[in-house]
Amino acid sequence: MKTVLITGTSSGYGQETARFFHAQGWDVIATMRTPRPGVLPESDRLRVVGLDVTEPESIAAALDAAGPVDVLVNNAGIPSIGVFEDTRMARVREVFETNTFGVMAMTQAVLPRFRERGSGVVVNVTSSVVLGHMPLSAVYKASKMAVEGFSASLALELAPFGVRVKTVQPGACLTTNFGERATDGRSLDDMVPPPYAAFAKTALDGFMGQDVFTRERDVAETVWQAVHDTTGRLRFPAGPDAVRLAEAK
Repeated sequence: MKTVLITGTSSGYGQETARFFHAQGWDVIATMRTPRPGVLPESDRLRVVGLDVTEPESIAAALDAAGPVDVLVNNAGIPSIGVFEDTRMARVREVFETNTFGVMAMTQAVLPRFRERGSGVVVNVTSSVVLGHMPLSAVYKASKMAVEGFSASLALELAPFGVRVKTVQPGACLTTNFGERATDGRSLDDMVPPPYAAFAKTALDGFMGQDVFTRERDVAETVWQAVHDTTGRLRFPAGPDAVRLAEAK
């Protein structure tokens, strides 16, 4: 029986991925910054562990609690939507601390175990924003593009040790709390400076008018596919809108 450690499982893609792997018979270490009872099935094959990917001590404690793992899924992230001119640099750093440096820190912490054992898989969940030119997402996209580049180089470094690296690129999902978290509950008028208002409305109307979106299950199934892929493929778009963008690219 294999074990997967998944970050950011309190909701959305991470939570569904934890449920999916558990249903396939895996042992699951489901981590979240603030563990909440009842959000995942109670099982002797599923443990909820507290983890803040921006804190080295928290990472070390979580890995000690987890024990041996076969797969690391770096899913934890924070969203950011808005006009870059109006984005505080403190917010930029906050996004990168979790979305980029958190992924690097988790990966670096687990790699000695994988390398010494001669096996393991790292799956980094990025976003379909890396596949196209999407406005109002400059900071978020930059944080995810950095993970794409990091993963591509890391895959080459680790291949001689039998360790595989993959990225999963989820599309837009209307049933997660991404939008609410990204805007802090603000309206479009509050979120966008007046000079950008007309542009932002056009961009958001176009986004909401698309005919396909991603489901949480699409992402969980794609993570599963990526974990089991042995062809050397690096990137896996998840959801019909992401697949469409990847094909167009």
